[in-house]
Amino acid sequence: MTVRFEWRISLCAADFPAAAYEALRLRVMDHTPFNALAWMAASQQALTAGERLHVLLGWQADELVLCLPLVASVERFGGLPFRVLHHLGYPLADRLALLACVDAEGMRQALAEVRRQLPHAVLQLNELAGEDSALTSWRARSSTAERRLSCRAPVHLITDADRQEVSGDPRYKLRRARKRIAACGAEIRRITPDATTMGPLLKAIAEVEAVSWKGDEGVGIFADERHRQWMDKAFTALAAQGLVRVVILELDGRCISYRLGLLEQGRLYDYNLAFLPQYADLGSGRVLLEEWIRWGLDDNWRWIDASRVSLENSSHQLHERMTGHMEHWRWSFYSWRPSGLALGLALRLWQQLKPVMQQWRAKRAAAVNSPAPAPVAAPVPKAPASTDKLMEGEHATASHSQR
Repeated sequence: MTVRFEWRISLCAADFPAAAYEALRLRVMDHTPFNALAWMAASQQALTAGERLHVLLGWQADELVLCLPLVASVERFGGLPFRVLHHLGYPLADRLALLACVDAEGMRQALAEVRRQLPHAVLQLNELAGEDSALTSWRARSSTAERRLSCRAPVHLITDADRQEVSGDPRYKLRRARKRIAACGAEIRRITPDATTMGPLLKAIAEVEAVSWKGDEGVGIFADERHRQWMDKAFTALAAQGLVRVVILELDGRCISYRLGLLEQGRLYDYNLAFLPQYADLGSGRVLLEEWIRWGLDDNWRWIDASRVSLENSSHQLHERMTGHMEHWRWSFYSWRPSGLALGLALRLWQQLKPVMQQWRAKRAAAVNSPAPAPVAAPVPKAPASTDKLMEGEHATASHSQR
């Protein structure tokens, strides 16, 4: 069946087909809370002056079969400006599903429609979960295409075995953390906020993040006013739908540590955590992670996920309890426009040069870190007893150096 395309400039407009959007989202098996219209609408309201939203809708009869919200902006590569398209929610949406229920021909038509309406150098879709064969047809229609692993998030399948105490090194760490928490008198609370209580709760946990290492380095989800408003609107709207869960550690009624998560389809996405630096030695993060698992046992959740981790050197505590992982991928499609051809060529050249650069850096680092040879003291010559012995000594030294 033919797909009919339509462009919108807002997800927040009164006439946006919200019911059709939600029906499409629920038909896509891998959808996440970050695909929710509430999250997307909050993301739209957080756009900056240089960003413009364009929403491509695809219809078959009266059924919405595709929704692709794209943000157009200008980014600089090598000092030169290029027009780039990102999926709405970037960079704070952790795991997304592509909301498309069309065949390969429908996807090809969608790409052609995007290029017709929004000329660009590169279209980039970040944090798409798993293998998405729907995008394969876009490869052949791009001057350059790249599919790159951006995250391998640990996940934990909740089973009856979790009712028993964890074994190994995590058990020792949990016991020690619980003793320290009990000694200082702190208590754990489970919270399912609604739209009314979400605001004050976000304010409390934002204050914790602000004085934590995340606040010091400016990498938290409340890092600036724009992000604070984004998170406040998104989580308040999701809390109204019953999708937010929080576990906090309180001392004398004050939050000193927390984990903030989103729950959907029996899967808890562990989205954010922080703790006051003066209580770093408590080990509260590991205890609160254990509380997620216990809560899951009580309420029949199936999974605890790290919604996103660093691809290398991840320190997420769920690695200690993981039973598997979920891969996130970044798809990049470079157009046939001169700007897309130039960026694609630069990418291919870099892919060839990168291994050489890595080897050179590794050798250089090894040379810098290798210990310097110990200085050898010069021998003190002795006065020869005769000219014959002097000649013998010179001959012996020359032979040794040649060997």
